[in-house]
Amino acid sequence: MKVLIIGDIYSNIGRVMVKTWIAKIKKKYESEFKIDLVIANGENTTHGKSLNERHYHELKDAGIDVITTGNHIFAHPDVVKYIDKSPDLLRPLNYNPYHPGNGTIVVEVGTKKVRVTNIIGRTFMDKADNPYYAVEQLIKTTEKNSNEISDIHIIDFHAEATAEKLAFAWNFDGQLTCVVGTHTHVQTADNRLLPKGTAFISDVGMTGPFYSIIGANPKEVIYRDKKTMPAYLKPADGEGQFSAVLLTINNETNRAEKLERIFIHPQAPDLKINE
Repeated sequence: MKVLIIGDIYSNIGRVMVKTWIAKIKKKYESEFKIDLVIANGENTTHGKSLNERHYHELKDAGIDVITTGNHIFAHPDVVKYIDKSPDLLRPLNYNPYHPGNGTIVVEVGTKKVRVTNIIGRTFMDKADNPYYAVEQLIKTTEKNSNEISDIHIIDFHAEATAEKLAFAWNFDGQLTCVVGTHTHVQTADNRLLPKGTAFISDVGMTGPFYSIIGANPKEVIYRDKKTMPAYLKPADGEGQFSAVLLTINNETNRAEKLERIFIHPQAPDLKINE
């Protein structure tokens, strides 16, 4: 099984890159294999914050099966109106239980049941419940219900601190198929298989404006940081980048075999997958 996991989609440029590169990647590899599932973090899709309903459908039409999010998910009022009727749009599982939406979903891919779960970190982030407890309870609950048991479990851990993401992955090594980090908008080079088989990367990176400061126009970011004055951050214009990972799962064992980085941008325009 092949799973394409796309990093934080940022603004219109991110949406364009998604529509362009999902199709190109599928076409490039169609003679070797097919992409069985596409997961993407969409919390920055609408003008850099949140995901309105129109853009949700735009991402779905681009071929994304499950959309994860993070701390900006409820920044757009549209989300509250439609998230409950869109089970494939996740908000962090360890958020306030009174928040609308769900934090996990099981999708059927051929004969396999694949669970996708969204978790948010607590270091330098807004308040959230303990992510370890949330996932432990999820695992315990699903083990008691045969209908909820999945063959494969992939987690998007939306967090600032690299060590927090890595510690979480090590704790669940062997229990989860894959833990990918999102949120920092910078792709890390630490993709690996942990000793008991869980695939991990600290951050998938951002899909959005390349000539930017993590998606935003540099001018306003520099003004804010240099002069410590408030500034309205705008999404940058210009050429885009596409950040993702390609997860290979053994169909017999349901264990991760490989996690490869994909980083496409104007200074390296050819599609390359770096192990």
